[in-house]
Amino acid sequence: MASLGVEAEQEPLLGHSIPGSREWDIIETEEHYKSRWRSIRILYLTMFLSSVGFSIVIMSIWPYLQKIDHTADASFLGWVIASFSLGQMVASPIFGLWSNYRPRKEPLTVSIFISVAANCLYAYVQVPASHNKYYMLVARGLVGFGAVFQTCFALIGEKGVTWATIKLQINMYTAPVLLGAFLGILNIILILTVLREHRVDDSGRQCKNINFEEASTDEVQVPQGNIDQVAVVATNVLFFVILFIFALFETIVTPLTMDMYAWTREQAVLYDGIILAALGVEAVIIFMGIKLLSKKVGERAILLGGLIVVWVGFFILLPWGHQFPKIQWEDLHNNSIPNTTFGEIIITLWKIPREDHNEGPTGCPVEQAWCLYTPMIHLAQFLTSAVLIGIGYPSCNVMSYTLYSKILGPKPQGVYMGWLTASGSAARILGPVFISQVYAAWGPRWAFSLVCGMVVLAITLLGVVYRRLIAFSVRHGRIQE
Repeated sequence: MASLGVEAEQEPLLGHSIPGSREWDIIETEEHYKSRWRSIRILYLTMFLSSVGFSIVIMSIWPYLQKIDHTADASFLGWVIASFSLGQMVASPIFGLWSNYRPRKEPLTVSIFISVAANCLYAYVQVPASHNKYYMLVARGLVGFGAVFQTCFALIGEKGVTWATIKLQINMYTAPVLLGAFLGILNIILILTVLREHRVDDSGRQCKNINFEEASTDEVQVPQGNIDQVAVVATNVLFFVILFIFALFETIVTPLTMDMYAWTREQAVLYDGIILAALGVEAVIIFMGIKLLSKKVGERAILLGGLIVVWVGFFILLPWGHQFPKIQWEDLHNNSIPNTTFGEIIITLWKIPREDHNEGPTGCPVEQAWCLYTPMIHLAQFLTSAVLIGIGYPSCNVMSYTLYSKILGPKPQGVYMGWLTASGSAARILGPVFISQVYAAWGPRWAFSLVCGMVVLAITLLGVVYRRLIAFSVRHGRIQE
């Protein structure tokens, strides 16, 4: 595996020259090559920490919101989760334009610093005497402007420890964002000290760039040609749908499992964290296999297959049968579940002794009228769906980025990438709001049926523009497909 990684790094990003050859020396010096790959590794880390910054608290937001502000409901949860992407959607085109005309370290460092400050604010949202839910809304929004871990933090518990001097509570809700703040500071240090900017053309030669300060006799101008705007818009729409469906899935996992399986807040954080952690491992395996598969069938075919797998996953998630979830009555604190199923037996085996028994009633709230007539989603059904979505989403996600980058080619990509990020952010705004509203009002049957319909429309769009989703150099005849 290590040898494969070394070989991958020895391949030019866009060219076909061999390191050490005369052609390679003309195109790129060894020093330039090493500096470029150091920078790429820093950007790998930055993307990883950025993804962690969103998902590290996603499973605990709902129970934490219920704890700090009893006036918050499931509908407000959608706005809290969406606020992250609202900030991201506003900032992405601005920061993209900024990066086109200034060294990219500037917007990158500023955005990470804002995220660090927002994580610190999130850790203190329980301190104010009132309106705590709005402080959380602002904190998550700033994180966007600027689930393995959550499972580990669940062991700290709701009480945790308190640093009275600075009024800081460290518990299973605040520890993830404090870790995120620390990692953000570390990320800034690495960007300022190690990251160097490089830009190459289709052959791997360094291009002249306003953001690149080093001079080279081998620099070449950006190739001429128009970008296929239809392909750009279509890819943005497809990317929106992909992010939309996964954002709503992340949002609804905790409320859904608490309603269907009568899990407490602590159990939901722990078990859902384990599930998302497993999906993360699954995604890593998918990413490793996609590189080999894409060489045989192409990026477009993988994108189509991923969307089909996602559709199957949400179709399986539709509630069937005649067994209904346990109802949460306001004046009834009976946690027994009659007619125990296999899935509920598994849940019972997962249960661990807990010191705090004042979690309140569990089950599907009677205020949600659909709880009385909608069949429950069995645990095996939910897990199967999660596995399929965990296969389809990473496949679609990475192929969308790959196709989009190839469509743009060697043209300046800052603003275009900003719009792509903005479309994904819009999806993360509307996804949580959509699912929280539809789920609370009509239940999972309507919610997931609408998602299935949306995926079908995305598959249809992909079929219409399939032949246009080709690389910039292929479109202009510089490289054979």
